[in-house]
Amino acid sequence: MTEMLNELRILLPGAQLLNGFLIALPFTSGFRQIVQLEKWIFMATFLCSLSSLILFTAPAVQHRLLRPLEDRVHFKDVASKQMLAGAFFLSLSLTLCTSLVIAEVIGHPAGLGVGALFASMILVLWWLYPWLLKRQRPIQETSSSKQ
Repeated sequence: MTEMLNELRILLPGAQLLNGFLIALPFTSGFRQIVQLEKWIFMATFLCSLSSLILFTAPAVQHRLLRPLEDRVHFKDVASKQMLAGAFFLSLSLTLCTSLVIAEVIGHPAGLGVGALFASMILVLWWLYPWLLKRQRPIQETSSSKQ
């Protein structure tokens, strides 16, 4: 549970900050000037960001409502899945947000390119690298147990 709380302490402020900026954006005068495609990208970004925030906070609310916890193992399993789903939506919102900002500042081709670059970084560092390490772990444990 402590590890999970520490992970949430890292993820939650970023999701909250992104959500706060996205909530304020439509109320600025410049928002009306963006093209319809950018508004749709904004909506997807906002909904992904909001989804991540809801999924990251769900374990805390559920923990409070379920106190005292009768099945900690099941709770941790469900909370872990919610956190991973939240990280997935945060991945999407960061990618879309990057693309939207770069497209507005430099242009749509650059926005797509930079968005793809950051999507690749997130894919590799958040998802593929841990998956590869986890796949290699049993091989290393097996070879070390033979020694």
